[in-house]
Formats: sequence, C-alpha cells, structure tokens
Amino acid sequence: MRSSRKSSKKKPKASASAPHSAAGVVCCKRLSLIGMKAMAKQLRRYIITMIAAASSGHPGGSLSAVEIVTALYFHVLRHDPKNPGWPDRDRFILSKGHAAPLLYSVLAESGYFPVEELMTLRRLDSRMQGHTDRGHTPGVEMSSGTLGQGLSFGVGCALAARIDNRAYRVYVLMGDGECDEGQVWEAAMSASHYGLDNIVAIIDRNRIQLAGWCCDVMNTEPLPEKWRAFGWHVIEVDGHDISQLTDAFEKAQEIKEKPTAIIAHTIKGKGVSFMENKAEYHGKAPDPAETRRALEDLE
Repeated sequence: MRSSRKSSKKKPKASASAPHSAAGVVCCKRLSLIGMKAMAKQLRRYIITMIAAASSGHPGGSLSAVEIVTALYFHVLRHDPKNPGWPDRDRFILSKGHAAPLLYSVLAESGYFPVEELMTLRRLDSRMQGHTDRGHTPGVEMSSGTLGQGLSFGVGCALAARIDNRAYRVYVLMGDGECDEGQVWEAAMSASHYGLDNIVAIIDRNRIQLAGWCCDVMNTEPLPEKWRAFGWHVIEVDGHDISQLTDAFEKAQEIKEKPTAIIAHTIKGKGVSFMENKAEYHGKAPDPAETRRALEDLE
C-alpha cells in the first residue's frame, strides 16, 4: 500500500539541484546582526508614522512580524530592487496582506521606491494601498485582501520553479489567525504531496486576531503537530530573535523532499508598550498623542 501510494503521485519533473548561492545571486543590502536590529527599529518607526499619517491601518500584526521580514530581506532573500522582475529572484509572499505597512517599509529600505513615498499610505492613487497590489507596487509578489490565499499562491510559485528548472525559493508569511482558513490546509497538503522543499511557510504566532485571542476564536493547538501531520518539517523560534530566525531559514534550505514551516512566536504590537498583546490595535491607528508615545517607546 505504501509504495503504491507513492507511485501515484504525479510530481512535476524535479529541477537539477543548484546551490542557493549560485552565481548572479543578489541580496541588495546584506546587514550584520547589529545592523538588522537597528533596521528593525527603523521599520517599526515607519509603520507607526505611516499608519498615523493615514489615520488608518493595521499596526499590531505589522509590528509583530518586523524581525521576520528584516531577516528575510537583509540576510536571506535573493532579490534585486533595480530589477523586480528578475526571473531567479526569491519570492516573498505576504499572505497576511493587512500587514502591508511592514512590507512597504522593508521594500523602501531595500531600494524599490523612495522612503518618502511611505507617507502616502492609503491615499487615492498611491502605490501604498491598504492591502498590497502586485500591479502597482514594485517588489510586491501577490495582491492581497482575502486571508488564506497566500500559501496556495506560494505553492504555485514553487511548482513553477520546479517545472522551469529554476533555483529560486518561496517564502510565505501568514498570520496564526489566518490558519483558521481551510484553504491554508488544502495548500499545506498540496505542498507536502509534491515534496516542495523550495517553499517555507512562516506563521506569525502572535496569538491574537481581529476578534480577540486566537484560542477563543478558533483553537488551532497543537499547531506544530498539525503542520507535521500534514507532512511539513517544523521549526519553532522566538520570532523576535533575529539569530534564531536566520538559523531557521538556513536549516530550511537543507531540508529535502518536504516543505518547511517556521512557527515564529511573537508579540502583537511588539515594541510599543501600550499596543503589545492588545487586540484593539489589530486595526486601530494611533492618534497624535499615542503616536508620540509610540515613537518614544521605539527610541
């Protein structure tokens, strides 16, 4: 039975193995650990100021994932801001699209567009829309809005890499509340079925979603065991420890014939004392007094 089930899998032809450090690799601004920690602080300041300027946005889940995205863009990803469509670039897919301020901030610091453009968040005709738009913003891989779709999109990208014989990797950032969606688990089954070792799912495990604590809305525990049961290699880390994150991404590159899920334990609203672990700041912009206080915290 076991051998017949394996033989029934119709996998696309595997690509020739190629090191992830192949010639032509670009990491636009590779930073030291100290540099990445400083960058994380700067990204948090951008998130607060741009959401405050717009009087609208999602600070909590943007702040919780800062170190994750910092580690990716300034240590892990192969990408080229001067050529966003480079075929061999690694793909970063923001499935939790309401955290767009975080992605815009890291793209600006990477050089995809001027930092000053961040202050146009949510304005009419701005490239900085409330949810990411692949057709308008350089560096954005997927248009978002409805939760639960990013992993499916990422599986398609990972399959395309195999079919096209390309060595790029795919990284999908999801919220833990987003894991309530059935489509996430359909995609998880698919990635395991095809043995996609070129995709990494990162779960921002901040334990809070729009309506409150995740365990009260829809308890997904034990989350690591669920991902393992779906055939994924699982790594758990402190999602605010950049060293742990970079180590986890490096380990994920060594895993063969199965996808990797990194469960990053984080704090909603991290870095701003009055936002931390507060569900109301999932989608609440700070007023002027709160903005001043938040920026003081971030100093």
